[in-house]
Amino acid sequence: MSGKLGDEALDVIFRQARTHNAWTDQPVSDDTLKALYDLMKWGPTSANMSPARIIFVKSKEAKEKLEPALMEGNRKKSMQAPVTAIIGYDVKFYERLPELFPHEPAAKTWFNWSDEWAEQNAFRNGSLQGAYFIIAARSLGLDCGPMSGFDMNKVNELFFAGTNVKSNFLCNIGYGDPSGLFERSPRLPFDDACEIV
Repeated sequence: MSGKLGDEALDVIFRQARTHNAWTDQPVSDDTLKALYDLMKWGPTSANMSPARIIFVKSKEAKEKLEPALMEGNRKKSMQAPVTAIIGYDVKFYERLPELFPHEPAAKTWFNWSDEWAEQNAFRNGSLQGAYFIIAARSLGLDCGPMSGFDMNKVNELFFAGTNVKSNFLCNIGYGDPSGLFERSPRLPFDDACEIV
């Protein structure tokens, strides 16, 4: 199945979408968060490894727990956002490959021979899933504020202790207040970023 999205959808997902720094007080329901994941999970990953693991930081208590790990410039907007998603990746994703890639019984051995190799793959494919997360969120009418200004070790300690998951980036989600937007920054033109060979 293939198709082409119209300009309206492309504007929502890419051209008119902005990184938000201020938020309205409109809440994001748990059902919306579940719908977001149920959409993003279909994006492709190598051997269907699906290493992304997400914690949706939503409650007042969880926000207060996260706040000290944020860089100063990211604290206010993250506390105001209805939800801050911690996008992490499971470095032992391969333990689920018998379930996720059942037609190739040896798939686990493609990755579990080296911790470094496994983590490279988990980080790369988890980052891909992070991009799918943003596209899915925007497709559902949410605004996003992805960021990397936080203490990764502290987030890992606070939210992923005792697991095989490491944090990658954070993404505030909700309904953005346009008064907090900066003037849109330029992007590189095709000839500066791409080459056809």
